[in-house]
Amino acid sequence: MSDVSDWWKTSIIDMEPGRIDLRSTPIQDLIGNISFPEAIWLMVRGDRPTPAQAKLFEAALVSSVDHGPQAPSIATARMAVTCGLPLNNAMASAINMLGDVHGGAGEQAVELFHHVQAFDGDINEALEAWAAKSGKIIPGFGHRFHKPVDPRAPRLLALVAEAVEDGHCSGYYGNIAQSIEAELTEIKGQPIPMNIDGATAVIYAELGFAPPLARGLFCLSRSVGILAHAWEQMKQGGRNKGPTPPHYRWTYAG
Repeated sequence: MSDVSDWWKTSIIDMEPGRIDLRSTPIQDLIGNISFPEAIWLMVRGDRPTPAQAKLFEAALVSSVDHGPQAPSIATARMAVTCGLPLNNAMASAINMLGDVHGGAGEQAVELFHHVQAFDGDINEALEAWAAKSGKIIPGFGHRFHKPVDPRAPRLLALVAEAVEDGHCSGYYGNIAQSIEAELTEIKGQPIPMNIDGATAVIYAELGFAPPLARGLFCLSRSVGILAHAWEQMKQGGRNKGPTPPHYRWTYAG
């Protein structure tokens, strides 16, 4: 039996008939006593956030819930519903769209902030090394749609500033992000402000989340919008809706 019981090992949950303990706390003691963001933190990290940490964490989760039907993940959810898929399949299809290009910039931005740490404040050298390794795109800065400013970023950064002022986080990664923003602006000769991915990355880095978790948390956040759009499309109806109306045709290059 030890071979069987040791096949999976976890410190997340202990369970037997009539008992469910999450991170050593009975589920009935958590229900009604902690928020959903606090439950996410507890499950992922194993401890409880302070009220100030929970506030920042929740703000980051709320900020990324949706970005409209033009986002590939949301479009996928709506198209999946018109193909007859139920909500769970539509959500799974959409979440599977969240890869390195669409959905991965938050993780990459946390990695970038950690990368900059090794350069003792030389932001230009750090960015050159990053570009040599990862390409010319600097994750977390600029936005193809929101110009000049991503409206979500200033609010998140203001909350970070409040938390720093009150001594709830160090502001170290926020300073790195602002230094990158200033350097990019100087290089490009025009403002290259932080976007949602950069701002949430500041929060996740300040709160001590590892880079891969930034993408996982983004998936949790965006799944809210995915569900909302899939459900809306289900109520609207429609069959086999592709990415464009039927009277538009693709470009044949054969």
